[in-house]
Amino acid sequence: MENYLGQYQDYLLKEKKFSLHTVNAYIKDVQDFLVFTENDVVSVHEIVYLHIRQWLVHLSSQGLGNNSINRKVASLKSYFRFLFITKTIAVYPLEGHKSLRTEKVLQVPFSEQEMQKIDRSHFKNDFFGLQEFVIISLFYSLGIRKSELIDLKVSDVDLKRRELKVLGKRSKERIVPLISETADVLSLYLAERNERMGTDLCPNLFVLKNNKKLNQTFVYRLINNYFRRVTSKEKKSPHMLRHTFATHMLNAGADLNTIKEVLGHASLSSTQIYTHTSLAALKKTYAQAHPRFLDDEDLL
Repeated sequence: MENYLGQYQDYLLKEKKFSLHTVNAYIKDVQDFLVFTENDVVSVHEIVYLHIRQWLVHLSSQGLGNNSINRKVASLKSYFRFLFITKTIAVYPLEGHKSLRTEKVLQVPFSEQEMQKIDRSHFKNDFFGLQEFVIISLFYSLGIRKSELIDLKVSDVDLKRRELKVLGKRSKERIVPLISETADVLSLYLAERNERMGTDLCPNLFVLKNNKKLNQTFVYRLINNYFRRVTSKEKKSPHMLRHTFATHMLNAGADLNTIKEVLGHASLSSTQIYTHTSLAALKKTYAQAHPRFLDDEDLL
């Protein structure tokens, strides 16, 4: 079956500027769907919504949850939209499709007390122990994404200005400020990195033991293994540190627009998902500050 996956992959990488990790996930979802339909159709031009609906039923029967199914449908939407806008197909088969209903799961960020437990003494007293400490510090102080941290270059660090250049989604650059504590530990790390690796350096800021850039699995395991020792929370991931950064900033009084810029969100609606975790702090402040509710213990 002619599926145009090569052209679609180029479109995602070159036009949409998606990361290779995201592109691979999209391609895998589409390939799975095409394999499912190969006994019924010989061309993508023949695919109609009924085929997609049958696939969704199949996924559900395999025990896949609605969130996972919706993610796979998003891959199909992107694929068929590409085929439609390039006039490869005449009809977009997902027109009118409604996402499956899902329950919103409250993401509980790490507490400030848990984050205060992060200390240099908890890491090995060598170069890679220092690197692990710096990685966790950057996640919490900047709220950057896992892919953004992996792609950081030494040249992105400006200690004189206390700034860091971050390459976000779709190759969009942003400059984020470094707090004094983070700038100091980065300075120490860069000095040790230069001493260890000499002048023939890998351009990436963080490296594996073979001096190559980090990978997604390494970073996830680093965060998961470390926080397993300091928290009983089920969710332990780089994204949870991003979530924690945004929540703590909101709790401290930062406005949404500031957080939006630091996080690299395209719209304010993306940042607003973090506001619900700050309601407890808001409620407490409201009860303590409003003269009509100073004696209302139920609010505290």
